[in-house]
Amino acid sequence: MPMKRLSMRTIREILRLKTSGMSNRQIAKSCGISRPTVGKYLDRIAGSELTLPQLSNLSDFKLKKLLYPEAVVVTNSKRSVPDWGIIYTELSRKNVTLFLLWEEYRADHENGYQYSWFTEQYRKWAGKLDYVMRQHHKAGEKLFVDYAGHTIPIVNQHTGEITKTQIFVAVLGASNYTYAEATMTQGLQDWIGSHQRAFNFLGGVTEVIVPDNLKSGVNKPHLYEPDINPTYHEFARYYNVAIIPARVRKPKDKAKAEVGVQIVERWILAALRNHTFFSLSELNQAINKLLVRLNNRPFKKLPGCREGMFVTLDRPSLKPLPLAPYVYAEWKKVRVHMDYHVAINAHYYSVPHALVKKELDARITEHTVECFYKNERVSSHLRSLHKSGHTTLREHMPKAHQYYDDWTPERFIKWAEKTGPATAKTITTILYSRKHPQQGYRSCLGILRLGKSYGDERLEAACSRALLLGTHRYKSIESILKNNLDSKTIPESQEMNLPEDHENIRGPSYYN
Repeated sequence: MPMKRLSMRTIREILRLKTSGMSNRQIAKSCGISRPTVGKYLDRIAGSELTLPQLSNLSDFKLKKLLYPEAVVVTNSKRSVPDWGIIYTELSRKNVTLFLLWEEYRADHENGYQYSWFTEQYRKWAGKLDYVMRQHHKAGEKLFVDYAGHTIPIVNQHTGEITKTQIFVAVLGASNYTYAEATMTQGLQDWIGSHQRAFNFLGGVTEVIVPDNLKSGVNKPHLYEPDINPTYHEFARYYNVAIIPARVRKPKDKAKAEVGVQIVERWILAALRNHTFFSLSELNQAINKLLVRLNNRPFKKLPGCREGMFVTLDRPSLKPLPLAPYVYAEWKKVRVHMDYHVAINAHYYSVPHALVKKELDARITEHTVECFYKNERVSSHLRSLHKSGHTTLREHMPKAHQYYDDWTPERFIKWAEKTGPATAKTITTILYSRKHPQQGYRSCLGILRLGKSYGDERLEAACSRALLLGTHRYKSIESILKNNLDSKTIPESQEMNLPEDHENIRGPSYYN
């Protein structure tokens, strides 16, 4: 049983009292310790072949070394100590446990150490590693993503304008293999594009992505149920990967990403601080070169480097990339107007007329616009960049051009006649100048509602002025009212009559 350690003050008191001739029992009572403890210390002192006065004159360091000599570790040459660096690496493989590695160690060394010694010594070794390195992540399991706090400027050669680029960083959990690139913004499209390029760089897909609570990826941060952006969620489904954001106020969740960002800032961004870049591609080429050097830098406390551990651990465990690249799409909520169209970027797209007043989910890509109701697609159109234009499918229309109870062209015209003849003419012109009258309902409703804000008399005057100027657009009439131009007259000679005969105009008789 190991001897109880006493303070140096108590030990020197034992020496003083023994020198004065006191018994062990008296010394024990005076020092508040047991008599056997006093006897053990005096026995150890007696073995030093030094007198009590000589012992009293020793420094604390020499006296402690005399009383507590370092234990001599007797190693059995037949016992082999494991390579803890290899044990650490193997633990990152899927389904590998410390007990399994100990069993394999004992299978190779019959006289090897017991499991308790094995685990204790490994934990002591691992305790000397940095915190982030001590975190165990299974191979191919997690990709940590974030943006660096520092930026790199790009200079426009023609104007001299400086744009600060954002630095995206992705780090694999098991191997710490790192990817970095510059983007113009932290917006959703750049965020998704950086993920795609990161997976292409890795040559495969992880099981999980761990982002910080960035607005591009997480709409509403929450400790237990964060709200993932719909586009980010669709991207995750396409790549068959789970999104698990770092929890709010849980720094351990994102430690891997934060350290990865620090390393990128130290070994890449700092190295480029005195360089001037004139394009994003030029900057990313410079980052790629330094990225190769970073991933091949040897670890300080582990064998190998990021590149080597990636090839050994993560790469074999990654899932294959999809056959086709993900097509970026944005999602937004839209409300179906009374004319069974939805507005997306100032263009109007038709949906089945039965969905009037319903809220739909619109999926918008570079070339298409799709609408979904209760997760079922109800319409699909080629995307149009024509402002204020309409894209209408005949099958979305109700029979006889009626789409919602009593809303008909005749009803709009009668409503306008209550305001005045100029208003009625404006509404009639809008309705029969469209390929489908329903396409003009939105404009007509907007114009007629101006009467509630400005009064029917002013609306009639504004429509009269608009007709004289040859326009029937809602914005023109609204501008006339806002600028109080409805009270000013225009000579009739300046009236610009609208055409009565045109291939796209049916005329008022169409509705009779």
